[in-house]
Amino acid sequence: MKRARQKFGVENEAPQTSQKSKKHKACSCGSAFGESDLHAFMDWGSLPHHVILQIFQFLPLVDRARASSVCRRWNEVFHIPDLWRRFEFELNQPATSYLKSTHPDLIQQIIKRHADHLQYVSFKVDSSTESAEAACNILSQLVNCSIKTLGLISTAKPSFMNVSKAHFASALTVVFVNSKSLSSIKVDDTPLDDPSLKVLVANNSDTLKLLKMSSCPHVSPAGILCVADQCHGLKELALNYYILSDELLLALSSEKHVDLEHLRIDVVSENPGQVEFHTIKKQSWDALVKHSPKVNIVMYFFLYEEEFDAFFREETPVTHLYFGRAVSKAMLGRIGMNCPRLIELVVCANGLQPLDDELIRIAERCKNLTAMGLGECEVTCRGFIEFVKMCGGRLTQLSIMEEVLIPDNDYSLDQLHLEVSKHLGRMWFPDMMPTW
Repeated sequence: MKRARQKFGVENEAPQTSQKSKKHKACSCGSAFGESDLHAFMDWGSLPHHVILQIFQFLPLVDRARASSVCRRWNEVFHIPDLWRRFEFELNQPATSYLKSTHPDLIQQIIKRHADHLQYVSFKVDSSTESAEAACNILSQLVNCSIKTLGLISTAKPSFMNVSKAHFASALTVVFVNSKSLSSIKVDDTPLDDPSLKVLVANNSDTLKLLKMSSCPHVSPAGILCVADQCHGLKELALNYYILSDELLLALSSEKHVDLEHLRIDVVSENPGQVEFHTIKKQSWDALVKHSPKVNIVMYFFLYEEEFDAFFREETPVTHLYFGRAVSKAMLGRIGMNCPRLIELVVCANGLQPLDDELIRIAERCKNLTAMGLGECEVTCRGFIEFVKMCGGRLTQLSIMEEVLIPDNDYSLDQLHLEVSKHLGRMWFPDMMPTW
């Protein structure tokens, strides 16, 4: 019995020894780390400047401003120039918009202390005229800036279009004259005019690479031609079709001009019959492609069916086509015949006549086609499978609404899914809603 008791006692002592050992190790770890080190680790104010700067860059502006009041060190980082090179002013009226706005006091602090640090600036405004005018007032105060990119963004119309042309031009002139190193400007849906473009060119012709100015009704073909003639480094241009001309394409094709990479053209008509669209000569398109063989020419169409007569009568080097309204079978037939560089085609609506022949012609002639989207159209299952078979695996994006596909005697929708997947070399299903 004694031996048994002794054995039992040893077994009970083992866990106690283990617990003491663990406690000793824990104490030794604590002493090794040191209470002072632990407190230092918990002292956020002692973080290195570059670490705090990284944290601040991920914070929304309001939270960043609040964080700057934690301690003197954080406030110092809050005013480091690197933190203010990229900034977006948000200007919204509480009565008309649910979006947050940059606080007026913070705006004044930025103008006072950081105007000369700003390099990548954008203004996001709501539809109210007051917000657009506030943006112009801020621009007018950036007299010591060295801005490289400028963007004016309206979340809803009319916004900047309701600002007086004189006020808008005066605000832009301040930036154009003082920056002298602008490389990117996005001023869609604004009262930009020819005199403003001349000021831009006079001060930034050597640095300008991107200009997006769709829906600027006060700009004339002569105004944009002035930009193309003198800004030889321009690589990206977005404009409305009404200011596109043969002279502009030839200017972009001159020996002095760098290769154009991206040309976006918006073809828009609000009321049918009010706008007469001109035709660009094939020779002008050819000159552009010869000079810039890799240029992407993107065209967005928002026209009525009867307004397409001026387009694609001859070969046109367009690469991306988007139709926001209904487009006729005849128009799609011309695209198949005269758009050999086509890469992407999106048709939101067509009608009730199957597009089998048009799609097959596009597959035959447009050897670079890699993306297709069809909305309110009709295509037979057999015709669609033939189209996919001819294009094969080069169709990397194929977005077709299920309601577009018409079952026929050869294929059901289930059979179509398997057949299309086989020709694409990957699993494919029709879409239940548009993805473009």
